[in-house]
Amino acid sequence: MAGSGGVGGGAGGGQGAGAGPGAALRAPRAPRAPLVLAALVLGAYCLCTLPSRCPPAARAPVPAPARAEPLRAVGSPGAPGLPVASGPGRRRFPQALIVGVKKGGTRALLEFLRLHPDVRAIGSEPHFFDRCYERGLAWYRSLMPRTLDGQITMEKTPSYFVTREAPGRIHGMSPDTKLIVVVRNPVTRAISDYAQTLSKTPGLPSFRALAFRHGLGPVDTAWSAVRIGLYAQHLDNWLRFFPLSRFLFVSGERLVSDPAGEVGRVQDFLGLKRVVTDKHFYFNATKGFPCLKKAQGSSNPRCLGKSKGRPHPRVPAAVVQRLRDFYRPFNRKFYQMTGQDFGWD
Repeated sequence: MAGSGGVGGGAGGGQGAGAGPGAALRAPRAPRAPLVLAALVLGAYCLCTLPSRCPPAARAPVPAPARAEPLRAVGSPGAPGLPVASGPGRRRFPQALIVGVKKGGTRALLEFLRLHPDVRAIGSEPHFFDRCYERGLAWYRSLMPRTLDGQITMEKTPSYFVTREAPGRIHGMSPDTKLIVVVRNPVTRAISDYAQTLSKTPGLPSFRALAFRHGLGPVDTAWSAVRIGLYAQHLDNWLRFFPLSRFLFVSGERLVSDPAGEVGRVQDFLGLKRVVTDKHFYFNATKGFPCLKKAQGSSNPRCLGKSKGRPHPRVPAAVVQRLRDFYRPFNRKFYQMTGQDFGWD
């Protein structure tokens, strides 16, 4: 979700400048040191941006008992204490997927939806349709929680939206799959993406150095933090397999300013009764995004983890403006394709 740090004028504080091209000339006795340092920094960055390993498959299903058992709260990565169906029911392929985008608000949306009694979802990101597809559909289904008739199985992996093979693979599982895409201003999304990686790799070059080639030259679309924000290009690939009617595009900004309204739209899209409403939310001014007044199975309010709502590094105004200008035609095409104006321009 949106960080509370500033995006505006001033030098990039705390970003870690990369070694300049003249560093080796100034240190002729150790010409390889800058190259080794750069290789270590970039190697660490690549490791931080790789998705997690494939999760382990569930154990063999236990036969359902003769009478229904209540739901029990179990721990799962990223979603401790949330309800997962146990006992009766069976594991099914997801009828709905949150397919994107990274740093758009996908985790918040999933946690909000899991308050609904008819939604069951795996807490971790399985990365099946991008990284683990060779494991097979039977393995994928074994990861899913048990559901009863009338309940919806879901999972979320934000990297699906930018993975070229994912639409065809998901269509092969079921052409009726409902697809949810949480989008956010691509400039603030890129800065948030960078902030997440910087927290794990403090020696990264500055945001400016990574976003542009040759100072403030051409935007470097090879950098994933920039490339993810080309929503229109990614959607083009999905529309080769799914009609627009199978998609719901959720505003990451409105998920912060009006969580009940956006979650209400999602419940409508999924054919669910609007159970999750404004009574479930309060705004946490410290984190800068909404939290749950009462977590399922608990009497205490609950916010997302410490990694959500981290401050953004300061980025020079000229850098922000150049990126806004770069994304503007892509944003407008995305508005036309979806029929929604997200107000980023």
